[in-house]
Amino acid sequence: MAAPVITNAGFESSASALTGWTVTGTTSAATVGTDAPQSGVRRANLWSAGAYMTEIAQTVPNLTADWYTLRVWVKSGSASPGQALDATTVGLRNCGATAKSVTAPSTEQDNGWVQVAVSAYVSGGSCTIALKTSAAVGGVWAQFDNVSMTAERIQRTIRGADVSTLPKNQAFGAVYKDASGVTSAPLTLLASSGVNYARIKVWVNPADGYNNKAKVIALAQQAQATGMKILIDFHYSDTWADPGAQKIPAAWSTYDLNTLASTVATHTNDVLTGLKAAGVSADMVQIGNEINPGMLITGGAASGATSNWTSLGTLLKAGSNAARSVFPNTKIILHLTNLNNGVSTLQSWYSNAVAQGVSFDVMGLSFYGYWHGSLSSLQSGANALLTAFPTKTLAVVETAYGFTLAQDDAEPQIFASGQVIPGYPATPAGQASHLRGVQNVIAGLPANRGLGVIYWEPTWTAVAGSGWDPTSPSSGNGWENQAIFDYGDKLLPVGLEFAADPGQ
Repeated sequence: MAAPVITNAGFESSASALTGWTVTGTTSAATVGTDAPQSGVRRANLWSAGAYMTEIAQTVPNLTADWYTLRVWVKSGSASPGQALDATTVGLRNCGATAKSVTAPSTEQDNGWVQVAVSAYVSGGSCTIALKTSAAVGGVWAQFDNVSMTAERIQRTIRGADVSTLPKNQAFGAVYKDASGVTSAPLTLLASSGVNYARIKVWVNPADGYNNKAKVIALAQQAQATGMKILIDFHYSDTWADPGAQKIPAAWSTYDLNTLASTVATHTNDVLTGLKAAGVSADMVQIGNEINPGMLITGGAASGATSNWTSLGTLLKAGSNAARSVFPNTKIILHLTNLNNGVSTLQSWYSNAVAQGVSFDVMGLSFYGYWHGSLSSLQSGANALLTAFPTKTLAVVETAYGFTLAQDDAEPQIFASGQVIPGYPATPAGQASHLRGVQNVIAGLPANRGLGVIYWEPTWTAVAGSGWDPTSPSSGNGWENQAIFDYGDKLLPVGLEFAADPGQ
């Protein structure tokens, strides 16, 4: 099959004209620039001092019937923060089927180039590439470079939600409504919105009695009944496990390494066997949660620290092998965070896991843009990891963004004014746009090795008694402004971002 031919795909043919491209709308807004292109010398610009609508388009001929994916490197922003939100689109139309487009993400955070991708089925022999900005105010701009089109299809295999706190929230009176205000069963509502994976964490002996084996099995049964697949997230702790705290369960605190490894295997097997007996399939299993420093670390001891990879490898193998003994075809995830500290640190971590003989399939990342960097850094980091580990796939297993800076309880918000990302206001539209950008970055990774994205705790709204601290019933929730339900319990516009891709 001949590759699609795009004229002047890098905008290099002329320093002053968009050769091969048709410009419509406010034609004066379209120019060719020479400063800081994505590659080569030039790139296309869209900008006007006033409101405008301009499209740069080109019809690609001689296409056989097949799925095609358009990839375009973009930057976008505005003179006034947030004004460029979703103003620019990259799309395919006149392909013989329904037109497809994706919004170009704001890149105001670091002015970095991001490659966006969109797929469409071509049945009419040709297809039109459309790069468009529609701005209601002046100062909105977009830049494009290195346009390519290949015979392939990208899909968001995972469109997930971590619903671990949902049972506790409901027990303390939380209600959930669809966008029109009708009270609905939350898991059914998520599934009808397009969520196809439920991520559920497991704690060993939690003080509040939630996220233990029994509660996990019950929640997994409910989620699977809605059609969702299940990702089980073992924390190997009685409480939160993250880079700042990998606390060994109290009952395991005196164990030596061999006993710890045996106990990890037993605990993993016990939970998964319980799921299997209840008719639940663990489609993915996560061995540890944000385990950059290791796991099962007691005080300053290094039994599970990355400073002692022989010990950590022993623990990881115990968990991974136990999971496969129950579900041989499950996908094993090793979950890291802090991409902002450099992708080389993550690459080194995974290299050590491989060297230790740990069996795993998926590199799972936490990516909160207000902590971990821009969409450009996520894309470059993910590409680097996939290049370094050609047999692995990658998913963002935690992300979220705030829809407001207002409080709904007394607990200080995690997402506060200092976390607002340039170009993404703390509004329902800003929340939806940021998730859309993360999803598109992962979906567009090479060879469909980007599996998808899981939104962390979208149902954790503020309800008295369902706070963050399992040892303190009076603790509050610092997460409610990153849930996907507003303070009137209605599903926010971000819920639309979980909808399945065409043909899924």
